[in-house]
Amino acid sequence: MRTLRWAATLVVGFTVMLSVRGGLAATGATTTYEVGESSRVFKPGHARNWRGAKTEALRATIWYPVNADGKVYEEPQVIGPPDGPLFLAGGAAVDAPIATSPAKFPVVMLSHGTGGSAMQLAWLGTVLARHGYIAVGINHPGNNALEPYTAEGFVLWWERATDISDALDALLSDATFGTHVDEARIGAAGFSIGGYTVLELAGARTDQEQFLKACRTDPTLHKCVVPEMKSMGDPEQMLAKVRASSAESMVRGGASYRDSRVKAVFAIAPAVGQAFDADGFREVTIPVAMVVGAADQIAPVATNAGRFLALMLNAHLTVLPDGVAHYTFLDTCTDVGRAKLGVFCVDAAGVDREKVHATVSAMAVKFFDKNLK
Repeated sequence: MRTLRWAATLVVGFTVMLSVRGGLAATGATTTYEVGESSRVFKPGHARNWRGAKTEALRATIWYPVNADGKVYEEPQVIGPPDGPLFLAGGAAVDAPIATSPAKFPVVMLSHGTGGSAMQLAWLGTVLARHGYIAVGINHPGNNALEPYTAEGFVLWWERATDISDALDALLSDATFGTHVDEARIGAAGFSIGGYTVLELAGARTDQEQFLKACRTDPTLHKCVVPEMKSMGDPEQMLAKVRASSAESMVRGGASYRDSRVKAVFAIAPAVGQAFDADGFREVTIPVAMVVGAADQIAPVATNAGRFLALMLNAHLTVLPDGVAHYTFLDTCTDVGRAKLGVFCVDAAGVDREKVHATVSAMAVKFFDKNLK
């Protein structure tokens, strides 16, 4: 059943409730943990498209449950130089032992937005871990802030789904985490192009030519030239380079990247709506939840999540009002970040980024609690 709702938020201390038209929702969680954080460098043992990235590996950040027994203490985590961090990335106990009970935990794979990083979803990953999930964020090659951007990283969107599937393979064989994964309870969540990524994992199929046609009609559209692309050229220039370097990947751009292990997906401000034709979601049958800000100009509701909703049978969309925009879903900025990063840190008057994060992470916990049984 397709559903749409508008949500207003109220956050008091650590209690989060979603006041919605027609109902009231809460996380429903009963057991909480301290949060551990660890990193991995996954190197799949098969040929794959690295999108021109020099680091031919999948760098991952993992948030996971830790026993709340007083022996482990979370410490603030940040993004950026230690003496001048740009973003706050929640609290975690680095490399602390994973909780001993239960024996296995559900997993949520995380996909960051264009040009971002796994740590930009710390606000979500840490909350999932606190509620009993192993959350695994991947830095997508050629399209993450920790290494040089590449044209391939911005054009070959569907390869992001292969990143998630390969990282999930590696997680299952990881000496520390593999035996703690409940393979029957795996989900995925993503922001912006990461929202697109998890929809691909659910079975959506891309038609990139539709997207390029829209950009040819109006090259100034936000979806065609986003701030992260900087001086990389317009979509046609980037495409010409990628066709020369990655013809094999371009041929299979419209293939299915459904990962049957993924049982539910949560898409935050999913983007590139013009990349799907009317049949693009025909194979999506698992539960899908989407959330987007009404003031989003990068991935507007009408041409992205709203359009996706009309093409899926088992989907739900929540639109957050009152100035919530695209970059509200990035980690909370520090004063230094606000001074240096401009649009990525600017929220409309009255928008409290941390309250929005609390609301959306509570929605995610409730969604995965319901659908990863």
